[in-house]
Amino acid sequence: LALNPWDVILCISGTVISCENAIVVVVIFYTPAFRAPMFLLIGSLATADLLAGLGLILHFTFVYFIPSEAVSLLTVGLLVTSFTASVSSLLTITVDRYLSLYNALTYYSERTVTRTYIMLILTWGASICYGLLPIMGWNCLKEPSTCSVVKPLRKNHLIILSVSFFMVFAVMLQLYVQICKIVCRHAHQIAVQRHFLATSHYVTTRKGIATLAVILGTFASCWLPFAVYCLLGDYSYPALYTYVTLLPATYNSMINPVIYAFRNQEIQKVLWTVCCGCFSSTVPFRSCSPSDV
Repeated sequence: LALNPWDVILCISGTVISCENAIVVVVIFYTPAFRAPMFLLIGSLATADLLAGLGLILHFTFVYFIPSEAVSLLTVGLLVTSFTASVSSLLTITVDRYLSLYNALTYYSERTVTRTYIMLILTWGASICYGLLPIMGWNCLKEPSTCSVVKPLRKNHLIILSVSFFMVFAVMLQLYVQICKIVCRHAHQIAVQRHFLATSHYVTTRKGIATLAVILGTFASCWLPFAVYCLLGDYSYPALYTYVTLLPATYNSMINPVIYAFRNQEIQKVLWTVCCGCFSSTVPFRSCSPSDV
């Protein structure tokens, strides 16, 4: 096959994604203090994005060096599983953040740990099922007319994934709106008690809204173009359209570690300890609650 520059760009993106998320996975796995629900969910997100990056690299390798229909189905199945798990993990993090504010008094309990494991099982169980569909025969290799804009996935398969994405996005949007309301209410109460309403309430509210805008804006700008194109596109459309919409979706896995892991103060301390020795490994952790909204 002639080398496609878009495939090269996707492979490079996969390499960057893999390196970033491998750091997060290693830090969380080898740090005993990172066993709280928040870090388990961040680890799930990093693992999904790591697999997505590896899937992009493997897909490039097998397409150009070991072409095979069976291997193609495996790599596509891995990509479907990993990207589905990534989006689902974002939803579980949002649910965890909401519950940590809504049920603040009962958040630090065994029930939270149990709920976290249930969410992880459901997330990865559903993602693996989606990824196994092409391998189990739900593909368009024998019926090209049923292909979607992402071969060898069927049109119906991609529609299900796109509709699932819109449902996840709608739930995340609603939860973050509720989170914003709770944060603003708490900031107002604290400001009234400390008698500096004009400054503290404004700064806290602005910070919370800005953070929510970054989280939702990044997620939407990365995935919405591809999700919409999957619903409207057809197998007869030029492959260029698929590349143009899929590439931003991969950037979401590149940005996730920055938003959800590297901003976390505890993870920052561990990274500084490993890289520079600027902090002692015995530095106490701030808390086990979700990071800033």
